[in-house]
Amino acid sequence: MARRNALGRGLGALINDADFVNDPSSSISQVEIGKIEANPFQPRTEFDDDTLIELATSIQELGLIQPITLRKIGGGKFQIIAGERRFRASQVAGLVTVPCWVREVGDDQMLEMALVENIQRENLSAIEVALSYQRLIDECNLTQDALSDKVGKKRATISNYLRLLKLPAVIQNGLQKRALSMGHARAIINIDDEDFQVELYHQIIAEGLSVRKVEELVRQYNQGEQESEIPNNPDAKREPFPQEFVSLQQHLRSYFDTSVNFRMNDKGKGKIVIPFDDPKELERIISILDQTKN
Repeated sequence: MARRNALGRGLGALINDADFVNDPSSSISQVEIGKIEANPFQPRTEFDDDTLIELATSIQELGLIQPITLRKIGGGKFQIIAGERRFRASQVAGLVTVPCWVREVGDDQMLEMALVENIQRENLSAIEVALSYQRLIDECNLTQDALSDKVGKKRATISNYLRLLKLPAVIQNGLQKRALSMGHARAIINIDDEDFQVELYHQIIAEGLSVRKVEELVRQYNQGEQESEIPNNPDAKREPFPQEFVSLQQHLRSYFDTSVNFRMNDKGKGKIVIPFDDPKELERIISILDQTKN
């Protein structure tokens, strides 16, 4: 069985010509950088400065190996279809002209090409991918099944990305900044309570919780065990304990110099949890507890 390309079908499949170098509707030429405009449909919102400089250094030494794909827009100007990062790096490298494929495409096809070309890249955040999928569905009138065929991804994969757009804005921003992983987000989205979603997000950031730990907390919550934890972020909307409990928790964290959590069920029963990372950390905590006997 042929192995499916993990990055999807790529731009060539979208253009319906895997070797569009020989497509008579395109041609390669050197185009002045000053005549090239950015793509207004560009789905990527951030370009990392460090990697851009690295690419610019490579271009200075070796030249631009992969041409930029453009379309004519009149007045001797061109607009980027794909390759904006290469274009920006070429500007940094001080190039006057760059090798380009020039194609004749309309706005609708340009949007589709730009979105799909970006989705194939591995360095997009999960939210950028999700937004690109949603734009393809909304602006290119694609169903999830048609989108699956277009980008070479399973329909379930596309659905999982689209579900991320239902998360609160603060969590979506965390995904954009890579403060948490898609695995964390996929666990959080299984909670219906938006306030608790945000509370759990802050706890993930504060304590560096693993995906497995978050899945466990979500499972407990959904099973009705109601083992609510005081969030590490006191500004979180949900506050399951009185303020004096929060103050006590902060005092204990300072005393033990580590994370301390309170948990309580619906009947008022609870426990104080002092986690440790290794046996040496446990010995330190026990030593502090022993001192309280004196």
